[in-house]
Amino acid sequence: MADTYIKHQYEPILPKKDEWPVVKLSKNRKDFIRKVADASKKSVLEITSENIDLLREELETTLYREKLRMKQNPWAVDPDDEKEFWGKVKSTMVQLSADGSLTKTQKKKKYLEILDDITMRYSEEIASNFIHSHYKVTRRIVTFGFSRLLNAARVKGFKSIFSNQFSLQDKIQIVGETDQIRELASKGTIVMVPTHFSNLDSILIGWIISVLGLPPFIYGAGLNLFNISIFAYFMNALGAYKVDRRKKNLIYLETLKTYSSEALQFGVHSLFFPGGTRSRSGMIEKKLKLGLLSTAVEAQRANFERGEDDVSGKIFIVPVTINYHFVLEAPSLIQEHLALTGQERYYKESDEFSTSYKISKFLVKFFTKGSDISVSVGKALDVLGNYVDNDGNSIDRNGRKIDTKDYFLYNGKVTVDAQREEEYTYHLGKRIVEEFHKINRVFSSHLVAFTAFQMIKRDNKKMDLYNLLRLPEEDVVLIYNEFKEECLKVLGKIKELEAESKVQIAPHMKMDIDSIIDHGLANVGMYHAKRPLVKNSMGNIETQDLNLLYYYHNRLHGYDLEKLF
Repeated sequence: MADTYIKHQYEPILPKKDEWPVVKLSKNRKDFIRKVADASKKSVLEITSENIDLLREELETTLYREKLRMKQNPWAVDPDDEKEFWGKVKSTMVQLSADGSLTKTQKKKKYLEILDDITMRYSEEIASNFIHSHYKVTRRIVTFGFSRLLNAARVKGFKSIFSNQFSLQDKIQIVGETDQIRELASKGTIVMVPTHFSNLDSILIGWIISVLGLPPFIYGAGLNLFNISIFAYFMNALGAYKVDRRKKNLIYLETLKTYSSEALQFGVHSLFFPGGTRSRSGMIEKKLKLGLLSTAVEAQRANFERGEDDVSGKIFIVPVTINYHFVLEAPSLIQEHLALTGQERYYKESDEFSTSYKISKFLVKFFTKGSDISVSVGKALDVLGNYVDNDGNSIDRNGRKIDTKDYFLYNGKVTVDAQREEEYTYHLGKRIVEEFHKINRVFSSHLVAFTAFQMIKRDNKKMDLYNLLRLPEEDVVLIYNEFKEECLKVLGKIKELEAESKVQIAPHMKMDIDSIIDHGLANVGMYHAKRPLVKNSMGNIETQDLNLLYYYHNRLHGYDLEKLF
């Protein structure tokens, strides 16, 4: 991947909004929701083998979990009629159990009506509210607002707020297979799968999609973000559909998956965060949530079933890594990670994105610091994990063109095979993780944090991670020359990996080692109250927060660099 990055706004591949798949979907919203509800109902019935007792159990489980959720974890964004709706479900279920006069067929019919009501409600809850005029306004707000903040930082004086000296492309570097994703988006359906470190990712990716001249994508956003008015506006305008992670019942999960699959079959470009949620540890995701990913495989098979055998029926998976020097939420994320892995039974979940004020404050801090972001767009894959060329042809490991449809055939016919598709999804997940590591872009902040933490770990070999993190920060001092030597060693290995196309390196990593270290120290966790790494008055390296240092160190986990220590 070249060091050069996109410095301009691409022309839209579909200039007319009526050609955008997401606009076509929004015009058919009512019918689409009905289709999702019906398909979800069918899926639940297949899972329960249309057995009345199994169906009743699923309905009872759903009712129980929903009542528990409303009582223990209500959110402001929840619908006003929740108690009323689930109260009706409960009374109907109780009547059915008590009424001995009903035949099994009559009972089944009633249970199916309840299932239909629930899948319809869930489909409505999940569905995107994309409005083209809002999308255009949001795109302008994001671009104008971010650019003004950037220029206020770089150009001194009040007039700087109106300056156009610096563009967002100076701040946010877009590298990689940008031409290919544009080419494929005009031919088939794109599923973009980025890494996920911050709540800022959704807005950032929305802006990237716009810069690349792509039509809007739909994507699943946590319902909790809709609690915040400014986020709710942006999310709705940018095509988000709602994902309520409190709901773990089968009927909801099937409806969510069906919504994604049906949207892909409709030809709407989609965005999944395959890690499912922000990385708590700071590591690139290794274990992906395969639920939504499986919908891409399912949609591809469904397209083949309908005879969509050419490139217009193909679904392309595009991995993307987002590289930050710092993550606003890092302190609370690493605290959650350590509490979970350390098997503490209770931990306080806090979120720096809990109010519009905090988000605004973060954005001002973020754009008024001289730190960069890079977004790396990887090579496209088919749903089996093969690379595809710019014409949408799948290419195997030996460079031969292959027909993806062949992998869904049985006795010459496209068939549904849940176990087979599960295996394909698992393999696709592995391939995405491989690509994440290949297109990950190493920053100076990653290098210094990784090296420092590994040196501290080596100097305290007898300690496990949790005891290591309890070390008094004032006792941890790294002699600069020793630190520099270790940084050189790690950098050398990273350059070897880059030569083997196993990782990417940011342009600032081409400076001399002292400059790289200074750059890394200046940028790593730069606005946190306690800095992960600082240089003391003697010129040596100290930490003010070992947990944060561990978090930023984790970005280089997965490359076996630990073997150098």
